[in-house]
Order: sequence, then C-alpha cells, then structure tokens
Amino acid sequence: MQQFVTEQHKEKAIDALQRIVKIPSYLKESSPNAPFGKDIVDCLKETLTLFEEEGFTTYLDPDGYYGYADIGEGEETFGVLCHLDVVPPGNTELWSVPPFLADVVDGKIIGRGVQDDKGPTIAALYALKAVLDSGVNPTKKVRFIFGTDEETLWRCMEHYHKNETPIDLGFAPDAKFPLIYAEKGLLQAYVTGPGSTEFKMNGGSALNVVPDSASYSGDAAAKVTKVLQELGYDYKETADGVTVSGKSVHSKDAPKGVNAITRLSEALAQVISHPAIDFLGTVVKEDATGSSVVGDISDEVSGKLSFNVATVVIDDKESKIGLDLRLPVTFTKDEVVEKLEKKLSEYDLTYHEFDYLESLYVPKESELIQSLLGAYRDVTNDMTEPLVSGGATFARTMKNCVAFGAMFKGTVDTMHQPNETWVLDEMERAMIIYAEAFNRICVKS
Repeated sequence: MQQFVTEQHKEKAIDALQRIVKIPSYLKESSPNAPFGKDIVDCLKETLTLFEEEGFTTYLDPDGYYGYADIGEGEETFGVLCHLDVVPPGNTELWSVPPFLADVVDGKIIGRGVQDDKGPTIAALYALKAVLDSGVNPTKKVRFIFGTDEETLWRCMEHYHKNETPIDLGFAPDAKFPLIYAEKGLLQAYVTGPGSTEFKMNGGSALNVVPDSASYSGDAAAKVTKVLQELGYDYKETADGVTVSGKSVHSKDAPKGVNAITRLSEALAQVISHPAIDFLGTVVKEDATGSSVVGDISDEVSGKLSFNVATVVIDDKESKIGLDLRLPVTFTKDEVVEKLEKKLSEYDLTYHEFDYLESLYVPKESELIQSLLGAYRDVTNDMTEPLVSGGATFARTMKNCVAFGAMFKGTVDTMHQPNETWVLDEMERAMIIYAEAFNRICVKS
C-alpha cells in the first residue's frame, strides 16, 4: 500500500487548522449575508481561501449559508460533507489555553473545533492533496461542502439542496472510525410552562450539549445549598443564589455526562413547588435515557434512547426547557412524542417541536461502505465492524453517504467540552486512512 502523506502535508494541515480555529465561528446575531453571524462567514471565506491555495475552485453562497470547493472531473461527484460552525466555548475559565488560540501543546492541538469538525475537515483536505500530489488523476469530481449551521438547525444544508445538484456518494468526517452506517433519529424540542416571580433559574447553552452549569437565584438559596450538600452535588454559592456544576458531553452521549440542570432541579424540588421544577426534579432527575418520562425505549440495533435536558430558563414570564432526544432507529418520532406529551400534561407543561432528523441507514454490503471500510482496515489492521451512532451528521442529508472518522476507538472525546483536543498523531493517522480511501474511490494511476 502506497504511503501518500508526507511531513509537508502534515505541517500544512496543522497550519491550516490553526488558521480556521482562530476564528470563533459559533452562532451569533445575523447580519446581511451572514445568517448565523459574521464570524461564521469569515471562517467560511478563510476556508475557501485555503482550498483555493491548494488548487480547488470554490463557491461562496451569496447569502452566506454554505460554500464548496471542487477539484477533478468525472460523471460522478464524490462529496466530503463538513461543517465550520462550532458550539460556544462555555466557561473559558475551564480551558487551559484560550479556546480560539489553537495552541499546540505536547503533541496535541487545543481549541474549539479541532475535533468537531474543523480538524477532520482539514485532515481530509490534505489527505486528498497528498494523493493528488503523487501524480494520479481524479476519476470523479471531488466536492468539499462546507455547512455553517450544523450545531443548530442545518439551515445551511436546506439552502444547499435548494440551489445545488446532489452528490452521488461520499462521507462526512464528523464521527468515529471505522464508520457509521446507521444514525439514530434526532428530536429537539422545547417545553414551556408558567414562570415565577419568586425565583429565577438559568442553565445550558446549546441543545446538543449536556449542561455543565445551572444557576438559581431567590430567597430559598440557603435551603437549596443544604439539600445540595446532602445530595453530594458540586455547587458554588453566589451573591444571590447558587450555581451547580456538571460535566459537559455531547447530547448523544448524555448518560456519560453530569447534568447540572437536573441536579439543581432535584435539590430545588425539595424546597419549592413549581411545575417545571417538579417535572425535572422528581421525574427526570439524573435519568439520561428518558425511561422515567417515556418508558424503556431501546432496540438491538442502536441501543437505548438518550434524553438530555439541555437548557432551562425560568423567569417571571415563563419556564422554558430545551430537550435533545436521540431515538433508536426502529422507533418513530410519533410514538415517542405521544408518551412525552402525556407525561408533560401531568405537570401543565406544553411540548413544542424544534427540529427533527430521521435516522440514517446504508447497508453494510454497499460498495461505498466496503471501499471505506477496506481502506480503514488495511491501514490499521483493525477489523471492527461498522457502528451505529446517536450522533447526527450531515451524512444523513445525502443519499449513499455515511460518517467516516475521524476519531478512533481510543480517542478521548472532548467535543463540546472545555479543552477540546486532538492528538496530532491521531490526525496524521486519519489523514493516511482518508488518503487510502480517496485513492480507492476517486482516482486512477
């Protein structure tokens, strides 16, 4: 098997990744031609510039929703589906370096987006460049598609599909190796109810993140802290209340996190009575599988449902709870929502759907999966079978497309967490795998 990736390719990949990580491309207020904020468009423009420097032709959507970069020609188009938006940095005091410095420390690069998804995007770029630099010619057009709204509503891809021709096959470098052939359904919703003039509560920053902080302010602070002590939950007293700490992970892995909102609610429910607090603190509690709300929902293919109470705001106007559910592939949205609404009605709370993505499934026997899997196995000698994921990647927006890398079985998952980190040796290994995959599918000697 030919080795395509050189030291020069690795060095250029690190430099390129630093260039785009330094732009804080998380969702902000929209402006003309920047529907998700100026920083996201700036990151998109810088990325397109990078690809132009490497010989690609590029296109920037004039409305600022997406961009793409093409190289090669052929009757088929092979797509690499990437996203340049990131989640907010969260509490910057928990970072060892500034989240947008993109510093390299002890063989690792640290910064928001190095794992999700700027790092894998750059790894795929220089993997393809390494193959083309060896003197081969593409048999397909290769198109890198850059989304800008993956962490929220995927409006970027809606606009792409309105304006562009679909790809024929491809992958999203936004998950784990060896590859993801099935993705759980994604359901995001808000739950609303009455507010309160006696206290305020805030927690969470994004629907796809387990919240690591939740705060209460009100006259019952002393009683709440006493209960938190009894429960053994981490907290800090503030001038007018208390803040509970948790552990952030991606919503798809909600049972692995520590939810600050539900922990605070569990304590509050012993001190005050309020519909939203009663629901969160006496029903949900620390159950991140939703079994206490909708019953045991699981299947043999994709496991249990995950249930993340991602955000909460309770003020004098209303209570609003943000939920993120990942549905096993054999369950429909309607049967889950019916059970959820029934439970919410017991607490005078109202369900509002925010977003829904159907599950993804591509047969293991398909030519695409066999080619990608063969490249991974030949490089790593790892015969692990393709995976099912609770994550939602852009792969499900296209036909004949799967999530392929770039994290490994032993990779420490720091996506959406403080000190998001990618080991440079793992980045190189991913580049080698991607290069072999491009060589098998997209070029000829």
